[in-house]
Amino acid sequence: MMELNTIEVSDAISYLNKIEDESVDLMVCDPPYGIGIDDWDVFKSESEYFEFIYSWLDISLSKLKPNGSFYLFNNSYNSAIILNHLKNKDVCFQNWITWYKKDGFTALTKKYNRVQETILYFTKDKKKYTFNHNDIRVPYESTERIRAAEKKGILKNGKRWFPNKDGKLCGDVWEFSSEKNRNRVNGKTVKQFHMTPKPLEMIKRIIKASSNEGDIVLDLFMGSGTTALACQELNRNFLGCDINSEYVEHSIKRLK
Repeated sequence: MMELNTIEVSDAISYLNKIEDESVDLMVCDPPYGIGIDDWDVFKSESEYFEFIYSWLDISLSKLKPNGSFYLFNNSYNSAIILNHLKNKDVCFQNWITWYKKDGFTALTKKYNRVQETILYFTKDKKKYTFNHNDIRVPYESTERIRAAEKKGILKNGKRWFPNKDGKLCGDVWEFSSEKNRNRVNGKTVKQFHMTPKPLEMIKRIIKASSNEGDIVLDLFMGSGTTALACQELNRNFLGCDINSEYVEHSIKRLK
């Protein structure tokens, strides 16, 4: 068994080959999108890009426990193609989650501005998997109506409904400001250590929902170490790698 709570400098496939089959509870992966934003995101062709994605993705499925889950980040175009690939695999599609990034001003004039990314959510089994719905409740939007309902309830189908004190059930559209937007200085975007870090609270939502304390969470593209940090704060174990040694060094320092 791999040493838990460690991050290695490695490519995804080499790292996966060292992990026992059916040993991982949850996989959270934010791979390159193939859109050329950095050296690690450049591919010669679309076919080369998807060969790369499928090469590690197919292996990773065998590492999940029978009741395991995985989340995969990408843009909507790539996600549609990946979803089509996975429909022939031994996994169950659960949700197409839209992440509204609140990224600030964009200026596309020939098509709609891109303000979202996609998170594909799959489980190995159709019914037996972890989903802690009460741990990821979100605030109600209609606060006045909810305050009134707390006293007398709302009549629904002959029954009186009262709001949950922890909020409503989480939907499949998530609003989290991107790290680029959240870390602006005097309204200006500043250069980040990693090009595409995901918000810590968003990764925490995934880990709270689809794992329990003591479970093992795998991230094959650890980047700035957000998944590891979320696991550390939520009492989960993590396994992770990144091909970039500077990212791995940064992640380890961040955890300390």
